[in-house]
Amino acid sequence: MKKNNYRFETKAIHSGYQTTAHDGSLVPPIYQTSTFAFNDAEEGERRFAGHEDGFIYTRLGNPTVKILEDRLAELERGETALAFASGMAAVSAVLMSLTKTGDHILCSKGVYGCTYGLLQLLKEKYLITHDFSLMETKEELERCILPNTACLYVETPINPTMKLVDLEMITETAKAKGIPVVVDNTFCSPYLQTPLALGCDVVIHSATKYIGGHGDVIAGLVAGSKDFIGQLARTTQKDVGGVLSPFDAWLLLRGLKTLPVRMDRHGENAKRLFEYLKQHPKVEAVHFPGDQQKADYPIMKKQMKNPGAMISFTIKGTKKTAQMFMNQLQLIKIAVSLGDAETLISHPATMTHSTIPADERKRMGIEDTLLRLAVGLEAWVDIKEDLEQALAKI
Repeated sequence: MKKNNYRFETKAIHSGYQTTAHDGSLVPPIYQTSTFAFNDAEEGERRFAGHEDGFIYTRLGNPTVKILEDRLAELERGETALAFASGMAAVSAVLMSLTKTGDHILCSKGVYGCTYGLLQLLKEKYLITHDFSLMETKEELERCILPNTACLYVETPINPTMKLVDLEMITETAKAKGIPVVVDNTFCSPYLQTPLALGCDVVIHSATKYIGGHGDVIAGLVAGSKDFIGQLARTTQKDVGGVLSPFDAWLLLRGLKTLPVRMDRHGENAKRLFEYLKQHPKVEAVHFPGDQQKADYPIMKKQMKNPGAMISFTIKGTKKTAQMFMNQLQLIKIAVSLGDAETLISHPATMTHSTIPADERKRMGIEDTLLRLAVGLEAWVDIKEDLEQALAKI
């Protein structure tokens, strides 16, 4: 069977790596070097001029990092990919590359707090404006697109409200106007959702999350066309310098090998916990892509393999009630990441989205009683019992 016919689970283990090219090493080596020696001065000239492939300096490319980039590109169904030192380094590089002074960015109604901070910085320093849209209909989207809109920036599911955006509808509308669509695919990983296959132009990951999977690395990844990624590598990444280290790339390669197995377990646990939370008398509302009663459930069925492992829910009471509940948890850790083996809980209004003004947070649906649960890999009953004992104490 040809390699490009392998299924996702096989590609996650083998793509981008040939043991024969690395002295038979089953595991990709860590090329922990800052620079690479040339065989002669002419070879160095050819490589710097772009007339010959080969490594020069790890900020410009590294063999371990390239294996990761090739594997992610295969999993995301992109032509190529680029690795960064953090998810925000990836977001920043993409938006800087796609915009210039006076441009406009149209965003989904709700973005990660640091992405919002970046948008504000672009507005204040470079006069690059932005607006938020529900992106629910083609008509609404067309009204929000301006003559100077440089790109559409989408989270789906949106962090932390779990609202979904129909990527096929978005791309159809954007392509008619020649506007690229950028998707933050962190909450899904390429195992659950492949935006490029739905017509989107650029996919971003905070690889810190599900791709790493073990809470021990900070990284970002971008996938897309050779033209765009090449331009991104030659300019924004090279000159700003937010590159991934070889060791961190090696950690991500290790994480990718178990991504499908982990995502299946994460998802199974989340479905069970959703059913528990939605019936609890002290829980006011639960937000989960797998909720068949929600209007955007058909979108989940259309573009996601399963609903994933992120659940947001509101506690009946006040911000103090929500914090009291969190403080009673014993197994579940209070932390702001996701995708780890451990189940984590956070309070978006005072943590991940605290930099967003209160009135804007409310417009995004981020209330003071909203909690975000990143379901881990523990026995789901143990997670449920921890939630249960904490809820009993408020």
